[in-house]
Amino acid sequence: MAPPESDSPPPTPPPKTRPTLLKAVSPIGSDDWEGDTEEETKSTWYLFLLTLGGLGLQIGWSVETSNGSPYLLSLGLSKSILALVWIAGPLSGTLVQPYVGMKSDNCRLRWGKRRPFIVGGALATIVSLMILAWTKEIIGGFLGIFGADRESQGVKTTIILFAVLFVYVLDFAINVIQAGIRAYIVDCTPTHQQESANAWVIRTSGVGNILGYLAGNAKLPEYFPWLGDSQFKVLCALASFIMAVTVGISCLTVQERDPRWDEEPELQDGLLAFFRSLARSVRKLPSQIKRVCEVQFFAWIGWFPFLFYITTYIGEIYVEPFFLENPKMSDAEIDAVWEEATRIGTRALLVFAVTTFAASIFLPFIVPPTFEAPKALPATPMTPATPAGMAGSGYFSLKHETKRPPRTRFERMTSWLDLLQIRSLTLRRSWFISHLMFAFLMVLTFFVRDTLTATILVGFIGLPWALTNWAPFALISSEISKRDAIRRGLIRPATRDAALVAAGEDESSSGGADQAGVVLGIHNVAIAAPQVIATLVSSVIFKLLQKPRGSPGDNSVAWVLRFGGICALVAAWLSLRVTEEREDIDVRGRRAS
Repeated sequence: MAPPESDSPPPTPPPKTRPTLLKAVSPIGSDDWEGDTEEETKSTWYLFLLTLGGLGLQIGWSVETSNGSPYLLSLGLSKSILALVWIAGPLSGTLVQPYVGMKSDNCRLRWGKRRPFIVGGALATIVSLMILAWTKEIIGGFLGIFGADRESQGVKTTIILFAVLFVYVLDFAINVIQAGIRAYIVDCTPTHQQESANAWVIRTSGVGNILGYLAGNAKLPEYFPWLGDSQFKVLCALASFIMAVTVGISCLTVQERDPRWDEEPELQDGLLAFFRSLARSVRKLPSQIKRVCEVQFFAWIGWFPFLFYITTYIGEIYVEPFFLENPKMSDAEIDAVWEEATRIGTRALLVFAVTTFAASIFLPFIVPPTFEAPKALPATPMTPATPAGMAGSGYFSLKHETKRPPRTRFERMTSWLDLLQIRSLTLRRSWFISHLMFAFLMVLTFFVRDTLTATILVGFIGLPWALTNWAPFALISSEISKRDAIRRGLIRPATRDAALVAAGEDESSSGGADQAGVVLGIHNVAIAAPQVIATLVSSVIFKLLQKPRGSPGDNSVAWVLRFGGICALVAAWLSLRVTEEREDIDVRGRRAS
């Protein structure tokens, strides 16, 4: 039933007679299945527009990660305190994304479940970036009204506190838009294109990374003096503009399914009710999603230090000979050397971004898809032609299905690219290899002595980073979408568990623990919570090993990176427990022998 044309919400019938999207599903293996024949395959242009918001989001994120630490250090913050400041990211990810996910799952506005949160998060991010960039002027000018000296220690301390406050506000805002965009992509993409959509997220984010780091490598105040007199100010202004444009285009061009026809959510007011609901959802998560979250917990203990301190790591390599030559530099001289060091570190991140983008283009062609679009099986003397959506489950790869020959030039090119696929290289195995590769590259920091070698090392890390941003999200998104499609009658259930999902009788469905917002929020907790551990360990290492600013021989950041490599080995071991879903299924929905 299509939603009404008017803007007024549809009348709500009594709960027992409320229209629903669920369809009656026959027992496994029977022939009277009455589900829809297929999910519509979306175009490449659609997937690009759907994921375009990730470009703007990633530019804002790259500005914070590449220039946030040097900016806060320039305000007078110590490294040990800086490590504690970056708890803002994991703390906001642990609290905000599950909350936003749950609230968006329950949203029933005609604009959709996710878009109101995406737009709100984007506006908050833009405001936070601009205030953070102009902290000195805002606080200095405000306190100057009362006669305070801008160079006094009290004013400097106030500036630092205000900047730290808006780092937290910025991280909370970024997590709102990130939660919305990820769930938006899952909701608007059919099951067999979830991996493709997540690959497009990496590509658009990769372009955002490249633009962000490319801009950070240029002397922007010379080109855009009207946007600010410092690199950080101009970067924040450009990031804000691009975020507004990309998020606006994505939200205006891709429509969500009208949520007003979904079942009414259970209203749960209060923070305590939210935590109870979150704990219940964690217990009821589907097993595949639980395993992915366990891997992410340890993987992100390793990735967090790299993302936030790699610029500082390369900067320390660059400034080392200067400090050896003149260990008694003035503060102005140290700032000048570190400004160039930060630019070189950003240049390395540009190489990293290019490598990540190239990997996001290439990897989907060599890693076979877990799910394929449903295709009709041909008629034989013994069996009639099978509708597209009834070919097995409709989504597992089928070796015996008949494919029509490619007709267009694009289809012919795609068919040739299929030859690049390594059939044994599944998405899970690729993810496993990426953890081992990251750990190995962290060991190589023992042998890096110059910025060129460090830049090459960072470039190679782009490959495991591309898989980290693709594999777990694709695995989880496919699982969410598959369960939702089974529940709505778009996929024929092929197992007992799938039949329970179709009937709404499995534990996850009954508790709402397999909805996109809730699952992605919990998954982000598995990413964000371990970052608190990484932050605390980093703070201890910095406290033990760091030297005063301007002193030679400071290799504290390198040891933090090596600690992350050890955690990646644990993640690699846990990734072996993630199941391989790609199987051969016959037309009856049973596993083929």
